Amino acid sequence: MHRLSQRAKQTPPSGIRRFFELADEMDDIISLGVGEPDFSAPWAARSAAIDALERGETSYTANRGRSDLRANIAGHVEQYGLEYDPDEEILVTAGASEAIDLAMRALVDPGETVAVPKPSYISYAPSVTFAGGEVRSVPTRAETDFTLTYDDLVAANASEASALVLCYPNNPTGAVMTRDELADVATFVREHDLFVLSDEIYSALRYDDEHVSIATLPGMRERTLVFSGFSKAYAMTGMRLGYALGPQDVIDAMNRIHQYTMLSAPTTAQAAAMEAINSCEPAVEKMRQAFDRRRRFVISRFNELDMDCFEAKGAFYVFPKCPPGWENDEEFAEALIHEERVALVPGRVFGDGGEGHLRVSYASGMDDLKAALTRIESFLESHPTSASLDAVDMV
Repeated sequence: MHRLSQRAKQTPPSGIRRFFELADEMDDIISLGVGEPDFSAPWAARSAAIDALERGETSYTANRGRSDLRANIAGHVEQYGLEYDPDEEILVTAGASEAIDLAMRALVDPGETVAVPKPSYISYAPSVTFAGGEVRSVPTRAETDFTLTYDDLVAANASEASALVLCYPNNPTGAVMTRDELADVATFVREHDLFVLSDEIYSALRYDDEHVSIATLPGMRERTLVFSGFSKAYAMTGMRLGYALGPQDVIDAMNRIHQYTMLSAPTTAQAAAMEAINSCEPAVEKMRQAFDRRRRFVISRFNELDMDCFEAKGAFYVFPKCPPGWENDEEFAEALIHEERVALVPGRVFGDGGEGHLRVSYASGMDDLKAALTRIESFLESHPTSASLDAVDMV
């Protein structure tokens, strides 16, 4: 056996991937587990990538990313009230995931603690571990629609952390936070001198109101990194392009690490991203409207099936409870995939607070969503709960 590092040995395999692998082995499967739009990237963005290749633009770009792309990103985020210097405060990365990893390594010393609200995207905690830090879980609750509250932070002793991760709109729950709710979190952050890592990759996919970034609140710009990218809203997942916005000294530190690891973000993807910002917003809006229709349908169907589903208002996920009699979300998902060929992700994969829930992506097409919900209904009919059996006995 090779001698592996403790960090590598202690890193668990992705709980999401296990269900993807099960699905890959089956025929007639409908997967509602993957967080990837069923749309292709807008044609204008794809055409720009093709044109760049035909012009022979296959060399490295500047480490920070193309200067014209950074200028476009700076203009793009102004719609959220964010203002950043494209030369000093923006870094283009190989997906938002690389940006988050760079930030952890730039900000976290061995032994320091990072507060991570749960349930949350599965990569945050390993990124803290890889940087040598320790994770402080901050459970959020279904009773407050999985928003993060001041009291949640107090209860988890998050004041002992040096940094706090945020992800709203949220993966896996679809939860969003209002300006007032974020203001309470910002108060805690300022009181205890935390730095915030705010993953806003789903900022364009909000259905009730405009996205609010915590970096726009008083006293927060200087203590916040904002992450976003082109994977979700522009359906450019495979192009692997993201960016970080933040204070110059932090962006400089991240870029130094980036220089030794990734060197620069993919050149062809940067060409596509330029065009995406310049001309693809109408396509993004059409996709957002399609997601919204799917969202409303899926929430309605789960509630009809007695799988309590709060009104997720962002991203493209809902987070219903398992039906009565199925308290173990992993057992439910396992039985469903084998009996009805529908793949969902158990909520426990996403950490504290996720148990008893299921992450369901409505990034799939409406036909698949309708068929999947019909199969789930059939599954529930063939597995009557103890509560429903008691009701029958009483009659």
